Amino acid sequence: MYNIPIMGHTFIKLCERKVWTMVGLFIALISGALMSIQGVFNTQVTKASSTWAASAFVQLTALFVCLGAWLCMDRSNLMKVFQVQPKYMLLGGAIGAFITYTVIKSMDMLGPAKAVMLIVVAQLAVAYVIELFGWFGVEKQPWEWRKALGMAIAVAGIVIFKWK
Repeated sequence: MYNIPIMGHTFIKLCERKVWTMVGLFIALISGALMSIQGVFNTQVTKASSTWAASAFVQLTALFVCLGAWLCMDRSNLMKVFQVQPKYMLLGGAIGAFITYTVIKSMDMLGPAKAVMLIVVAQLAVAYVIELFGWFGVEKQPWEWRKALGMAIAVAGIVIFKWK
């Protein structure tokens, strides 16, 4: 392979970045699909037990999967997670329990499609606000009208989808 300079980057680095971007897009699509499927599964489990029992089961099985993946692929020191600063970042797991609960309840009350649309728009809005203000150690980003317009279009999509 040749390192051919193109606009301040080498050709290889440009290709690597595009490949990683495509991989990231693919992973995000898989994540969205899995979240929808998981929400439906969890809602069905709730019908056989209770919301909190189902949420606990989901978190427990996630723990087993994560520990298995760690044993097979990583094996770094588990205690190093406690070195994170600020310490409130360790609340991600607790937040995950409430995410599981709220996904189960919203899918049960609204149905999978409506619930997922609202969840995704809420995720997008909160993520953009986090970027705008640079909260939680995220690099602060400038306001962009096109992103606000995109959010408005997403909200309009919910209205159209819900409209009878």
